[in-house]
Amino acid sequence: MSGQPIIRAFFDEPTNTVSYLVADPATKRAAVIDPVLDYDHNAGEVDTRSVEAILRAAEEAGYTIVWTLETHAHADHLSGSPYIKARTGAKIGIGERIKEVQRIFRPVFNATDLKTDGSDFDHLFRDGERFKIGDLEAEVIYTPGHTPADITYKVEDAAFVGDTLFMPDYGTARADFPGGDARQLYRSIKRLLQLPPETRLFMCHDYKAPGRDKYAWETTVAEQRANNVHVREGITEDEFVAMRTARDAKLSAPRLLLPSIQVNIRAGKFPPAEANGVRYLTIPVKFKNSVAEI
Repeated sequence: MSGQPIIRAFFDEPTNTVSYLVADPATKRAAVIDPVLDYDHNAGEVDTRSVEAILRAAEEAGYTIVWTLETHAHADHLSGSPYIKARTGAKIGIGERIKEVQRIFRPVFNATDLKTDGSDFDHLFRDGERFKIGDLEAEVIYTPGHTPADITYKVEDAAFVGDTLFMPDYGTARADFPGGDARQLYRSIKRLLQLPPETRLFMCHDYKAPGRDKYAWETTVAEQRANNVHVREGITEDEFVAMRTARDAKLSAPRLLLPSIQVNIRAGKFPPAEANGVRYLTIPVKFKNSVAEI
């Protein structure tokens, strides 16, 4: 083990998302995980203040950002990875099964410009693939269920689990998006919980569980094994699937679902500009009963 990563978290309250700056103290090489691009849905305006905060912190610490890593194609915020790449030259990485997600959503948005081979990203990670952040050892763990393409990045003793797990008092991620699967999610979680008990786990989201007045995003494998309200010791796969299915049926769609998905499956890029030079996000309309006659 070359050493422990320096980890700095950046919490975006409008989307309840946690982004991370992960650095090797020896070489000053760094990665950003799940960066947020600020998007005002009502005004259709994009801002980079959240990404700028990460870039500013990296610059002040003397870090060189070499990776911007996505745990999956997020449905609740737009990715800031292209902006980080433009500013630093960092490569954008995601799990190789993003191709499945692209194939699912290409027809939903009639995204005829979208290639479904993952080539919008700079690198597609395989399960078990190892790579370096400076001298830090990083490993990819395939953790599907929330989406077909979710991965976890394990960097030395720290694992960045995306939307697979939440804090122990909040439980687990939903599995009802297209291509999601509650059984896969359970098995992915159990795979993560086979890591050494002292392994630090970093969440992508927090919503403050009932009775907790502060946001939190760091826990351990041991804490999740003992206390996670959805998958603690003794909860079977069938019990989890029944709970997750019933719970998901009551959840509303994320507020930024439609803009997020169509941007994030393009590696954070917006659809091409129309003839008037303006970029548009598509909103598919679902008609019920005779409303379609309007």
